[in-house]
Amino acid sequence: MAVYTQVGAEDMATFLDLYGVGPLISAKGIAEGVENSNYLVDSQGGRFILTLYEKRVDQRDLPFFISLIDHLADKGNPVPRILPDLSGQHVQTLCGKPACLIQFLNGISVSRPTSRQAFAAGQALARMHSAAADFSGGPPNPLTLNGWRQLADRLGSRLDSISPGLTDEVADELGYLSANWPDHLPQSVIHADLFPDNVLMTGENVSGIIDFYFACRDITAYDFAVTHGAWCFSNDGSTYLPALAAAMAKGYQDVRPFSIAEQQALPVLARGAALRFMLTRSLDWLETPADALVARKDPLAYRRRLSFFRTATSDSILGR
Repeated sequence: MAVYTQVGAEDMATFLDLYGVGPLISAKGIAEGVENSNYLVDSQGGRFILTLYEKRVDQRDLPFFISLIDHLADKGNPVPRILPDLSGQHVQTLCGKPACLIQFLNGISVSRPTSRQAFAAGQALARMHSAAADFSGGPPNPLTLNGWRQLADRLGSRLDSISPGLTDEVADELGYLSANWPDHLPQSVIHADLFPDNVLMTGENVSGIIDFYFACRDITAYDFAVTHGAWCFSNDGSTYLPALAAAMAKGYQDVRPFSIAEQQALPVLARGAALRFMLTRSLDWLETPADALVARKDPLAYRRRLSFFRTATSDSILGR
């Protein structure tokens, strides 16, 4: 979450009137994340999240996100529905941007998860994959091999301004992944961005899974690799936390056991996930507007993860 577009109180009040939840009491911009503009909104009708879609979210994909979230919610997953207005319309235009009003879920995002919280997150991810198994459609992942190549081309030698030698390192990694990517594995709709700040916890339980705006169709086990890399390291990527990895893997496999092929592919999938976030963080690091209310994230934290995964085994990723 973030704030790129400033919304005035008058415009926000008019927006809320479309839903019959006014009048506006208060609104606060949310700085975490890097994709959309988000506000925590309190009105006479309750508390909501107001999201304006920016950057990588294509308005044409919003019907997919809405139907996916409804599908998951109908199956008991703790996901926030995108709310219809009084006429049944889910997507508005606010300050020239597509905008939605989203159900508010209680809970907090933890910055230093415990093993029990990692276990719960693994279970929640697997339950989401199981619930999505009969969901048809969904766009292919734009941030897989071809997308990574395009990002690397766009960044070019500017990567070396982040860290010397990074341009060549990315090229070498792309070569390895192109030769070894496991396209044969089962696919489904995945979240593709299940960082701790996209999971709401109440104590040791998952009370919400949010921000589905990278959701797409891709290798199911790749989603575990993304989540593992986000949860099972120190924030700077310098320290691997095998106890969290073991807990997350156990939670996941209690619901959806990995096949042998999926287990064997985890090191490659983890390398791909690390490269993906190193590249997108590099892009944000170099191109985020100076006046945006957004916390940029260090791309080198994922360079350190990538270094670990180059020598990791399936057992080490599973915390064995």
